[in-house]
Amino acid sequence: MDSIEPTGFTVRAALVPELPEVEVVRRGLAPAVTGSLVTSVEVRDVRALTRHSAALGDFERLLMGARIAAAVRRGKFLWFPLSGTDTALLSHLGMSGQLLLRRIDSAEENRHTRVRLGIEHPEHGEFRVDFVDQRTFGSLAIDRMIEVDATAGYSSDVTGQWARSIPHQVAHIARDPLDPAFDEKGWLRALARRTSGIKTVLLDQTLLSGIGNIYADEALWAVGMAGTRPAASLSRGVASNLLAAVRIVFEKALAEGGTSFDAQYVNVNGQAGYFAHSLSVYGRTGEPCPRCATPIVREPFANRSSHRCPRCQRR
Repeated sequence: MDSIEPTGFTVRAALVPELPEVEVVRRGLAPAVTGSLVTSVEVRDVRALTRHSAALGDFERLLMGARIAAAVRRGKFLWFPLSGTDTALLSHLGMSGQLLLRRIDSAEENRHTRVRLGIEHPEHGEFRVDFVDQRTFGSLAIDRMIEVDATAGYSSDVTGQWARSIPHQVAHIARDPLDPAFDEKGWLRALARRTSGIKTVLLDQTLLSGIGNIYADEALWAVGMAGTRPAASLSRGVASNLLAAVRIVFEKALAEGGTSFDAQYVNVNGQAGYFAHSLSVYGRTGEPCPRCATPIVREPFANRSSHRCPRCQRR
């Protein structure tokens, strides 16, 4: 297990977390939470439990005294299997959710803390995990696990009994393109049946998970494709190239700690992810295209925005 620095550290999610940002959070939390005992549970705002079903039991009672087996991710969902049970602590960060890991005696406070957990690791000692969410779109829940036919998601350890189980609320979420069990042929077949614009299809988490507005725009620019192009019009080779571009963008973003536009997202060392400096089109309205120098344009897209080069990505 990785060592943990003796000083406190913070794990945050980006304002609109996509796969790289959630994976950075998972990697930062894993050394401290894996094998830890939950010693205290404090729910400060019940709005943080919107995904929790009361029929399963009281959130605090179900979590208190549990031991966390791992930190696992699929797409934008993050969960923590609870040893000796068929349940997991499930987290979705929403728009502004943050999971802050600090030493138990830290005086740092945030007025948007919705849930606070105390944990004790057998080697590293005591910490606290604060679920902070300014806009209250994120949520924690205890959820039942169901078995799947392969490793359920990303984790530092895939040998536990939990490894082939996934929270019920995540079962409909597709695997992401970095997942070794991702069915590329199945995705290509599904793409051929979709008449929607390719960007709309890329954002469909039931077909391919982890992609949001930022990385969809970046991958489409990489292959010189407009997001309005019908998905079914892509040849198999072109679709494969697009998937490869998604993987490259994800891997580069992970290597650079994710995308951060402000101080809300930092990694475990307290440093902001710097992939924002490597973005080619997203958020660069009016700036020259890195490939042809044509000014990048911003266009409305499903209550959001798309960014593209009008020359490299002709409609």
